[in-house]
Amino acid sequence: MSKLVTIYGGSGFVGRYVARRMAKAGWRVRVAVRRPNEALFVRTYGVVGQVEPVLCNIRDDASVASVMQGADAVVNCVGVLAEDGKNTFDAVQADGAERIARLAKAAGIGRMVHVSAIGADMDSESDYARTKAEGEAGVLKHQPDAMIVRPSIVFGPEDDFFNRFAGMSRFGPVLPVVGADTRFQPVYVDDVAQAIVAGVTGDAKGVFELGGPVAMTFRELMTLMLDVIRRRRLVLNIPFFAARIMAFGFDMAQAISLGLVKSMVTRDQVRNLQNDNVVAEGAQGFAQLGIEPVAMTSVLPEYLWRFRPSGQYDAIKESAQNLRSS
Repeated sequence: MSKLVTIYGGSGFVGRYVARRMAKAGWRVRVAVRRPNEALFVRTYGVVGQVEPVLCNIRDDASVASVMQGADAVVNCVGVLAEDGKNTFDAVQADGAERIARLAKAAGIGRMVHVSAIGADMDSESDYARTKAEGEAGVLKHQPDAMIVRPSIVFGPEDDFFNRFAGMSRFGPVLPVVGADTRFQPVYVDDVAQAIVAGVTGDAKGVFELGGPVAMTFRELMTLMLDVIRRRRLVLNIPFFAARIMAFGFDMAQAISLGLVKSMVTRDQVRNLQNDNVVAEGAQGFAQLGIEPVAMTSVLPEYLWRFRPSGQYDAIKESAQNLRSS
């Protein structure tokens, strides 16, 4: 019988790519999510019955333990960019990660991969970065041979980074950003999934920081994105002091509305944006895994074309204009 892997958050942005790769490698895949009915698309990644979404609440011991029964390996892809009700940074990224590792050890599962983030730091002012570090510590406490991956900003067709800002560029001549000079090293989602597979199969363990071929400032990334979608916009930097005031207002509006109004940027995200998000010098990364990361320029046009003024017909219009001018 083929081996079984349980992927917590396996229908999310990164998790779905891990699930697809594991299915192609012949593994049975159990996708543990809060809403299985919204994750039925993962079944198409393998033959009938090979990939199955199952209900799981990462905040509950019994729920977490039940979906790892019989598994040969577990992967934790669960994380939150902003707190939402009971899904706080502490509950999900710190307690949840340790819960999976602790219960996996009790079940005799020796292989675990945990998705953290570059910038994870116990002493960080950001709750996101702090709980990422606490989650790593909790995992290693119970699974010392686990693989921990720390990606920079992850991009791909379903991302919430380039898609978000490309959508914002449709509404006016200015594109506001917080921390325009902060540096990032965007990494392609399937490259991250390939790295995770190495941990699941036992070919890698330890901490790996994953970044793409180039590091760029936030402003440079937005300029690249605008070039891809063929729009001219002024990339306007919002100073951190102003961003903190704005974020406080957004957070209060979300709290007062009981979550009906979602914060465009949170105070914690502003704190995070004050620090560069690039691979540390000397850190293990793609090179040690034998993976050549994909460049943004070869992927962004494949999914950002829909934000161009004429969408899929933009290239045709440009070609027609060139013919008339010649």
